[in-house]
Amino acid sequence: MLKRIFGAALGSLALALTPAAAQDTSAAGPEIWRLDCGEILVTNLNVFSDSYLYEGRQKRLVDSCYLIRHGDRYLLWDTGLAPRMLGQTVEQGVFRMTLRERIGPQLARINVRPEQINFVGISHFHFDHTGQLADFPGATLLIGAEDWEVLRSGQGPEGLATPFRHWIDGGGTAEPVARDHDVFGDGSVVMLDMPGHTPGHHALLVRLRGRAPVLLSGDQFHFTEQVRNNGVPSFNTDRADTLASSDRLLSIARSLNAELIIQHEANDVARLPAFPESAR
Repeated sequence: MLKRIFGAALGSLALALTPAAAQDTSAAGPEIWRLDCGEILVTNLNVFSDSYLYEGRQKRLVDSCYLIRHGDRYLLWDTGLAPRMLGQTVEQGVFRMTLRERIGPQLARINVRPEQINFVGISHFHFDHTGQLADFPGATLLIGAEDWEVLRSGQGPEGLATPFRHWIDGGGTAEPVARDHDVFGDGSVVMLDMPGHTPGHHALLVRLRGRAPVLLSGDQFHFTEQVRNNGVPSFNTDRADTLASSDRLLSIARSLNAELIIQHEANDVARLPAFPESAR
């Protein structure tokens, strides 16, 4: 009897001394799903180079978004093309875009409701990453501080700030991110400061338990060839920052033995399980 009491006491003491993170459901580590957020045909690929690397070429890109679960909290990373492109081909400059399915119905297939999304992380303010942002008004917006300043000040092309209006007008909570940002506070999901494509551009590091860490590129690269030839899009805001950010992202990938997923490269995105399966 005394032995059982002493054993129970030791068990209670061990539980009390166990770090809170180990008792939390988040101790299992993050889980990530890839979502289909559109397709883009680039009819003049040379816009993705300021040194004429891709003359006379075109390329089909995917527009991917990602859901990350951490315990009972969710981060949606980027929100793809706008709903007006659903089931249509919309031409804008050298881009021909189509959206097969909105994010909401995809989330419903894994029993996640829009109001369950705690954070929407936006890699940068370009339209193909922000199109369905308004579908998640209850989420805290995470976006690079420099991009946020551009949006709030009304700079940039007409309509750039439209998806963000709910947060700009104070209807939702926005957390501008300066430098890196640890989303859940335990180092498992980190927004990485990668300026150059836009002033506040970020990539995302997701440290999984059962496989190598995943690095989501944002638009640091758009396709694999850019990694090999240091291709810098003609519309990037700063060439030197772009090259420095590319060097940093690749260095992180090497240091962590991470899997770099170029978000517009179909072959890269396909390395994650096909929805509705997840990686963890």
